[in-house]
Amino acid sequence: MKRTLLSAALAAACFAMPALADGIKVHDAYARSSGKSAKSGAAFLILENASTTDDRLIDARSDAAKRVELHTHKENADGVMQMIHVEEGFVLPAGGSHALKRGGDHVMMMGLTEPLAQGGTVTLTLVFEQAGEMTIEVPVDNKRKGGHGH
Repeated sequence: MKRTLLSAALAAACFAMPALADGIKVHDAYARSSGKSAKSGAAFLILENASTTDDRLIDARSDAAKRVELHTHKENADGVMQMIHVEEGFVLPAGGSHALKRGGDHVMMMGLTEPLAQGGTVTLTLVFEQAGEMTIEVPVDNKRKGGHGH
């Protein structure tokens, strides 16, 4: 019994720690969709580059969706906000951070393989130009109303 509680406590402590890959840390990650029958969802997080060289988030993958792309919102010529795929990815300056937040840069998941259920998790693999790949478990929080820059 004690061993089980200790294992659970250690697992919880590790889950609360920021993910790390060659100087890249992920903070405050969450995913959400617009509703139970939504065919798409998005993940938001803060990337921190603790290394001394610039890096770039160049791709993201997940089994939770048929397609996963790095997106941002841009205003078109008619003044309408549109989501566009950012093929070159997002720069992470050395010693700096980059927030993927609602209304801005984010990881878009299209063709969800199952609904993003409140309280569940999504496995997301982030691909960096220098640091390589980092796989994280992102909690689903469909009730979140922004905050912490999101």
